Amino acid sequence: MIRIAIILLLVLFANTGQLAQAKDFDAFELTIPELQAAMESGDVTSEELVRGYLQRIEAFDKRGPRLNAMIYLNPDAVKDARALDRERVAKGARGPLHGIPVVLKDNYDTFDMPTTASAVVLAGFIPPDDGYQVRKLREAGAVFIGKTNMHEFARGIETISSAGGQTRNPYDPRRNPGGSSGGTAVAVTANYAAVGMGSDTCGSIRVPAAYANLFGLRVTQGLSSRDGIIPLSHTQDVGGPLARSVIDLVTVLDTTVGADPADTQSSAAEGHVPDSYRKFLDKEALQGARLGLLKAYLKTSTPFGEVTKVIREAVDALAGSGVEIVEVEIPGLDELLRSSGVINMEFGFDLERYLRQSGADVQTLEEILASGRYHAALQARYRSSTGLQEGSEKYQERLARRPEIARLLTTALAEHRLDALVYPTIRIKPQITGEPQYSSLCQLAAHSGLPAITIPAGFTPDGMPVGIELLANPFEEGRLLALAYAYEQSARPRRPPARTPSLVSDVLTYTFELQSTRVRGRLHLERPTQMLHYSIRVPGVKDRDIVDIKLHIGVEGRNGPVIELLGRERKGRVLINNAYLDDLLQGGLYLVVYTRDSPQGVVRGQIEQS
Repeated sequence: MIRIAIILLLVLFANTGQLAQAKDFDAFELTIPELQAAMESGDVTSEELVRGYLQRIEAFDKRGPRLNAMIYLNPDAVKDARALDRERVAKGARGPLHGIPVVLKDNYDTFDMPTTASAVVLAGFIPPDDGYQVRKLREAGAVFIGKTNMHEFARGIETISSAGGQTRNPYDPRRNPGGSSGGTAVAVTANYAAVGMGSDTCGSIRVPAAYANLFGLRVTQGLSSRDGIIPLSHTQDVGGPLARSVIDLVTVLDTTVGADPADTQSSAAEGHVPDSYRKFLDKEALQGARLGLLKAYLKTSTPFGEVTKVIREAVDALAGSGVEIVEVEIPGLDELLRSSGVINMEFGFDLERYLRQSGADVQTLEEILASGRYHAALQARYRSSTGLQEGSEKYQERLARRPEIARLLTTALAEHRLDALVYPTIRIKPQITGEPQYSSLCQLAAHSGLPAITIPAGFTPDGMPVGIELLANPFEEGRLLALAYAYEQSARPRRPPARTPSLVSDVLTYTFELQSTRVRGRLHLERPTQMLHYSIRVPGVKDRDIVDIKLHIGVEGRNGPVIELLGRERKGRVLINNAYLDDLLQGGLYLVVYTRDSPQGVVRGQIEQS
């Protein structure tokens, strides 16, 4: 699988002249309606959009910040887009998704691309047909750019796999992107496509949405079909979009929800799907709304304090927009949440049914373990799902607690006359890659079956996104979308990653000079990596006399603290953290050379753009 993906990358990108044919149309951060309008007016074609997104993948996924979000690129994407362009000219657009580039999580069945759940044991496996939601998107005219990396078989929220490795968070590549739909979230926030599809068993849409400054909706259990999504837990699995805007989320949702005979659970959708969710997009929806803040989840101690502060600020912003905030406590809820999870019990049986029905070469979890073709980080989780009895008494006890969770939540909504409950999607910022991620509140929606939407709340001081979650009564997706849309229009919370700027209109490399009579030097910043390269000269100071060169924050004439120690070499590089990037670009950093004779600093040079 990995070898095949590498070959495809080489084929796609070897012909740089072909890729260069993409117009200088800037699709960066444009919504689906804006892209559709541009195609209708002739400003851009679907083929040119696809080529532009492929250029971004080339620039940022395996080079630059090396985000590692894509696991497979569709070799037919350009051809498919070209065919849809011809169809547009001949017959007109099929609808709002005609020619729109989309990425798919690697657990969505596609008849023409491998579907592996990012597990090397399924490398090269191509299912016999499309999953339901994939088929609906294809019929609507979407173009599939490719498949995104995911936490292997969706058994985690860090997004690491044996087929794809570790996906990295574009806001800080040292940190994980959440999961298991982390590859989709990174691809969407880095503008590799207009929108992306993920799946959510316990936070796998909402956690990566929170960590990527995106909107992510977990629909009411049964509102959409799970057919053709490699299962983790049939009781909790749902599929759906991650998007940079609410309008994009709604556009995809209109196409993908609804009853499907292949998934009996989705019969619950009958009578609950509107003609279009667009009718709920009301800028004034926050006026008079009542939201219940689950204050028990707002700890101020380390490591929760940073996220709690952002959530409180977002709640204050909601209150300032006309929302009445009611602090709510739900006694007994946490105990029920801890004792009602069934993922571990269902995973092995559900996966094996899928493998047998799909005709995969490997048929059981024991075979996967025996093969050794899985990531070491998953071994303990896989083993914990073997040797279980399907439908055991303990399993039935856990299932029996779930209606009580739904009752507690809906009762709280009714008693306080609330539109939704509000809480952090996950209570800590992303962990450094290699460390386990924890403190998600995914169980609230996943164990109750109620709908929940994650929306961008803001950023921690070091520039990491935080998500706030709203949960409502069954099939009240429309109300959640209305609240999210009104919040989006007033707060404008979307801020794309600095490391993945526009390739058309943004600057990728900045050049600086040291402004001082006693020190000379040139520096340049690679924006995709935020690496600052420097080369300085200090006349009259010998190399052996330099003790250290330090980077300070502060404008000319005002002293500020040390933020980096660069060492004794006059030439080198240093990573500029998010917190200081704007200071650098605005002339707010300076270098000081410290010597044996002048341990307090012999010379200072302000760093200014040249």
